[in-house]
Amino acid sequence: MHYHDGHFWGMHFAWWIVWIVIGIFFFLFYSSSFQVTKKETPLEILKRRFAEGEITKEEYEEAKKVLTSKK
Repeated sequence: MHYHDGHFWGMHFAWWIVWIVIGIFFFLFYSSSFQVTKKETPLEILKRRFAEGEITKEEYEEAKKVLTSKK
């Protein structure tokens, strides 16, 4: 390889840029700190629990009444 006439260093520099871009891509798109987490409302939790079969229809309707009633 030609270390002193610039050919090696130019390609070496290009590979550093490629790896840095790949690293930034993975950091931004796969890092948990950049993922937006949505907090479920109590009604959404109730609907999910009913859909998954954790509670009965009667329990769902009673809890929904409590959650949607105004105090």
